[in-house]
Amino acid sequence: MAIKDKEKKLFVSPPRNYAAELKFLLTTLLLLCTIATLFHFIPSSFTISASDLRLCISRISQTPPSPSPSPQSPPQASSIIHEKLTTNNTIKRFFNPYGSAAYNFITMSAYRGGLNTFAIIGLSSKPLHVYGNPSYECEWIPYTSTSSEKIITNGYKILPDWGYGHVYTVVVVNCTFNDTINGDNNGGKLMLYASTLGGGDRSFNVTDKMEVLVEHPKLLDHTLYDSKPKFEFLYCGSSLYGNLNPQRVREWIAYHVRLFGPKSHFVIHDAGGVHEEVLEVLKPWIELGYVTLQDIRDEERFDGYYHNQFMVVNDCLHRYKFMAKWMFFFDVDEYIYVPPKSTIKTVVDSLSQYSQFTIEQMAMSGKVCLQDDYGKTYRKWGFEKLVYRDAIRGIRRDRKYAVQPRNLYATGVHMSENLDGNTTHKTEGRIKYFHYHGTIAQRRETCKLLVNSTKITYEKTPYVLDTTMRDIAAVIKKFELKMIGSRLQNTRQ
Repeated sequence: MAIKDKEKKLFVSPPRNYAAELKFLLTTLLLLCTIATLFHFIPSSFTISASDLRLCISRISQTPPSPSPSPQSPPQASSIIHEKLTTNNTIKRFFNPYGSAAYNFITMSAYRGGLNTFAIIGLSSKPLHVYGNPSYECEWIPYTSTSSEKIITNGYKILPDWGYGHVYTVVVVNCTFNDTINGDNNGGKLMLYASTLGGGDRSFNVTDKMEVLVEHPKLLDHTLYDSKPKFEFLYCGSSLYGNLNPQRVREWIAYHVRLFGPKSHFVIHDAGGVHEEVLEVLKPWIELGYVTLQDIRDEERFDGYYHNQFMVVNDCLHRYKFMAKWMFFFDVDEYIYVPPKSTIKTVVDSLSQYSQFTIEQMAMSGKVCLQDDYGKTYRKWGFEKLVYRDAIRGIRRDRKYAVQPRNLYATGVHMSENLDGNTTHKTEGRIKYFHYHGTIAQRRETCKLLVNSTKITYEKTPYVLDTTMRDIAAVIKKFELKMIGSRLQNTRQ
């Protein structure tokens, strides 16, 4: 009987109040119906993706909760001190640095310059070098060594950009050791220690340690530095940038491959200027082994002078130092010229006693053309139709140059000031260059004025007729056809 009473107690209980749960359920259903109704009035292009919802939720979850005021715990004191009152009633002010305005050193490359010497090419903070006195130290760490003595030497810094740098300036660090490095050919690595010596903050001497070069075992060729170079002539180009004219590049490379001959090579540096059409022009010459194209667009991150061209030409100098007898530095709107009875080989041979020679400029108009070309200028090559030379006398014009690279420590854009040996500027009558300024970046027809005269003044500049380059245009076109066929015949400006 007691068991039956217990069962009755389990199933018979006072009625429970479900009003609150029912109210919540009805409210939720009403809200969902309202949202569904509203969706009919929302444009179909409006969508909410799962990623949008996740982003919204993540932002909400990352929002720190507002701290509830607690009268028991006092506010925390700031760790930043801006000022304080000293014992002699003077207000002492403090300065709190954050971040970094420029890097101490940015490495581009490092190369051997011989059995005991290296060159490190890079960028560094310009204010650090202008107003400070940073120093460099080089260490060679062999992979195998029986001695615990460190192999260290002071680095000699060269600033080859003549103060033209912006946020960054170009630095070439020469590391010359007392003895042969890696003489056993067991390999090792070169370290650079760059110290600010208080530059930027006199309270600190910050030293950055970086690995700049690695030599693997048995790969060092000790004979390279005394051997005959592979190329007779090597062109080191400055940074190419902007919307370059592929037809002008086509004309330039064909002309100079013919001028320098089969033992020549051209190093082109792409800082954004080798777009798809320019690349198509270079491809035939790359395939023939005349051109090496290097993508240096990453250098645009660092604000240096003229797309860091001083760094680029110094990298080219040291990278190919032992691969060429003569190295030329000029731009792709400039054409080297030697008289008909000479060759580029006979010219450099006559100047072989010099480590460097400079080349005079013939400035050409990029707008004035011959009346005879009316209606057919678009079919003419640039140097074929631009035949008026600047006749202003008594002014200094920029010169370009050529060097025997094994005698250089660093170089510039218009000449080197860091070399062993002599320089000559007396090359008139032997070699010159025609400069078609601005035409390489002009994608439209260059001829703005057609004239039928041997002399003219245009935009306050006197010009004289000079058909030197025009006279050899047909020869260059025939040479290109022989070398690469007709694949570039439809190149557009």
